[in-house]
Amino acid sequence: MIFHFHAIFKKRLSKLPQNIRERFYERLEIFLKDPHHPSLNNHSVNKAYPGRKSINITGDYRAIFQEYKGCILFTNIGTHSQLYR
Repeated sequence: MIFHFHAIFKKRLSKLPQNIRERFYERLEIFLKDPHHPSLNNHSVNKAYPGRKSINITGDYRAIFQEYKGCILFTNIGTHSQLYR
């Protein structure tokens, strides 16, 4: 599976605490093996982000992504309250 990070995603990821960044990369490995693994809670967030989905990074952190022509583009990351104001 091919994946990319949007510039906004990269910027926000770089500002997160080290333990959250590490957790994201752990979850990314799971996602690449099985995008629908139950621990990821992969679900649509179409109402807030049309055409996109979300996976859980921690209990509060989420990563937003979009599927496009066989590629995954991660577009945003943050806490639930940051992403869904």
